Amino acid sequence: MKMSRYTAIALFLVTIISLSGCTGTDISREENDLETNVTWQSAKADTQKTALEIAGLIPKDKVTSVLQKETGVLLSCNKTAHNWNGWTDITLTADANVEEVIKGLELHYRGGSFEVTTRRGIDGDYQVHLLGPAPGEGYLIGRGLTPNVIRIDSGSPCFTLPEGTYPGGDF
Repeated sequence: MKMSRYTAIALFLVTIISLSGCTGTDISREENDLETNVTWQSAKADTQKTALEIAGLIPKDKVTSVLQKETGVLLSCNKTAHNWNGWTDITLTADANVEEVIKGLELHYRGGSFEVTTRRGIDGDYQVHLLGPAPGEGYLIGRGLTPNVIRIDSGSPCFTLPEGTYPGGDF
């Protein structure tokens, strides 16, 4: 019995698709790349420092205040690791254009160590996402809760908590 050309192609594709489920994922790579010697305190401090560095790139004549939340929360990266998450708000002058300022930050980070992506939020506002080289590290820059505020939502690289540390509550 001869197999038609289309049947052979279909059988080949089904075989390839079936076998593709057997390939490894990036999860094992990410687990190997975790910052295992990093404490949550140092991950938080480094992440807050980077958020303030981002805020510091905004021209001073456009900024009226910078407020960084002192505490944040831990989110799961995988079964054994977490990252610290917090935010920083930058209040701009009344005449500053929030989208223009955010696009200026985007231009600064293009071609550097961060992967830069952009999108429009559900409200249509422009957002820039800076993804760091370490798993879990990222900074989402967009309009804050009021029209003249830029919020930087920050996430640290993933790390392993000490045995017995409960990841809930403020950190």
